[in-house]
Amino acid sequence: MIIQLTNQKAAGLLRELEELHLIKVLKENFEPDKTKLSDKYKGSISKEDGQQLNDHIKQIRSEWNGI
Repeated sequence: MIIQLTNQKAAGLLRELEELHLIKVLKENFEPDKTKLSDKYKGSISKEDGQQLNDHIKQIRSEWNGI
């Protein structure tokens, strides 16, 4: 089983479960993925779609600020 922690509090819970001898954490050649999110998602949408998204975000922010 490979578990990806999405919250650091989960690491403490896993340590507690290990101390209670309910699980055993195996530490074998595992390095977390150090890819930056900007690199991971680069090119996932076109520049045109990105510009449309930015324009839409600006529009809804200005509408929100006008409230």
